[in-house]
Amino acid sequence: MARRSRKRRAEEPLEESLKESPASKRPKVEDAPEPPQEPVIANGTNGHHLMSPREEDTEKIDILGGDEALHEEMEEAAATPDAGEEEESLSPITRQEGPAEGYADLYLDTINRKVLDFDFEKLCSVTLSNINVYACLICGKYYQGRGNKSQAYFHALEEDHHVYVNMETKKVFVLPEGYEVKSKSLDDIKFVVDPRLPKDEVLKLDKEEKQAWDLQGKRYIPGFVGMNNIKANDYFNVVMQALSHVQPLRNFFMLEDFSNKPQLAQRFSTLLRKIWNPRAFKSHVSPHEILQEIALVSSKKFSLSEQSDPVDFLSWFLNNLHLALGGSKTKPGTSIVQKVFQGQLQVESQNITARADAGDRLRFEDADVQTEVSRFLILTLDLPAAPLFQDELERNIIPQIPLSGILSKYDGVHAQELNNKRRRYRLLHPLPPYLLFHVKRFSKNKFVSERNPTIVTFPTRSLDMTPYVVPNPSIHPGGGEPIYYDLVANITHEAIRTRDDSVEGEAERKVWRAQLLDKSRGDWFEVQDLFVEKARTELISTKESYVQVWERRRMPGKARKGKGKA
Repeated sequence: MARRSRKRRAEEPLEESLKESPASKRPKVEDAPEPPQEPVIANGTNGHHLMSPREEDTEKIDILGGDEALHEEMEEAAATPDAGEEEESLSPITRQEGPAEGYADLYLDTINRKVLDFDFEKLCSVTLSNINVYACLICGKYYQGRGNKSQAYFHALEEDHHVYVNMETKKVFVLPEGYEVKSKSLDDIKFVVDPRLPKDEVLKLDKEEKQAWDLQGKRYIPGFVGMNNIKANDYFNVVMQALSHVQPLRNFFMLEDFSNKPQLAQRFSTLLRKIWNPRAFKSHVSPHEILQEIALVSSKKFSLSEQSDPVDFLSWFLNNLHLALGGSKTKPGTSIVQKVFQGQLQVESQNITARADAGDRLRFEDADVQTEVSRFLILTLDLPAAPLFQDELERNIIPQIPLSGILSKYDGVHAQELNNKRRRYRLLHPLPPYLLFHVKRFSKNKFVSERNPTIVTFPTRSLDMTPYVVPNPSIHPGGGEPIYYDLVANITHEAIRTRDDSVEGEAERKVWRAQLLDKSRGDWFEVQDLFVEKARTELISTKESYVQVWERRRMPGKARKGKGKA
């Protein structure tokens, strides 16, 4: 009886107490580990997991003041978890500020440099967005963002690809952990993403012989690399190859910062830096990124899927590049484009009359001549009409003409008739550092398009432009001192016969090639899309030249005097 008197009777049945116990309020966590078998502390939590009371502790709950106080404490703890617990409940992976100790190079051995190609437009492969794009260094695909709900984050979880590089900042991150990798072994990848050479190396590009090897062990020469022909963009490839060897234009776009300029200038700068990249992963480049911008700016007049004329594209590109650099439409010399290529042309014109009382005036008379000055970027050279008949041996003759024969258009003596006017042309001092010649081979009318196959012969060095310039002693002292130009690039055309289902049975396909001078070696290379081969200097003028780039020689006499030579 004494033992029974020491027991305290419960104020309510045990079953009702268990109905309102905190066990029913325990949150359900997916894949949560089994709770450890440890004693429950006073607030009902252990290691941030809410636990139900054991049966033998139900009396203790009553002693502590009933289950309502404990229930409120547990609800408060569940409503206000730690900051780390909240983030853990949203994401199964905890973000890290850095790699764990001893694991700084984790996942770097999974990088596959052979599949990396950063030439394509920086668009997410899922959302097609160009904002905050990352490249997976394992498969080479582009994905947007690196947050918990980003495409790159999901790709890392699904494909087990963990290393990504930001295409703008060039920072490398490990996902899904989210920390940045700062390893010197990744410098080659960062350089290929955005190759930038120091100024001293850029200035030596045409002076020192260089050669490099890609990841396949293939040797290539920086500046003389192939370019992908995605579908029908060979007209674009030859123009870019020629412009990449215009020294002041190339140096300007390789050294200056165009982050605040339009995309056309930015992507042209990137293309030039990749063409001259001495540490490339592959021995060719793809113009996909800049072609997408050109198609957008030109309203699809020039695209990668349709063939166009290189001269039409060259004229459009130079003018739009001038505007992208902030150049003026009226004021000359306001951009590097005009400073390199723009010159002045004197045009004398006279009306043609054939009245009997006035006489047939076929000569220029000072009283009737109208003189005006115009500016040019490209000089057009007209070919004589090709012969219509075969020779006496019944074989077709390919006519030839020297370059001086078609340059006579600008000697101020020979006249041309156009729109009931006779015109004479002559260049004015100072001549631009680079001259662009367009040999006009194609003509169109309402019925047919014709090609003139005449071969233009020319020297590759020492083209004297003095006979075609109006003398101006105040600008060009020395009177008849020659003005020499040397050829640095030549775009050629070749017509290839292909079978056609039309009535004619055959059609012509245009093939464009670029012939480029390696100044450091004195050798010529011929580039057709991905194919690069050495060319013989004496055979440069044996093909149908279409666009020529000439560089003005820098006063060799004065240069020799400065060096103390005779």
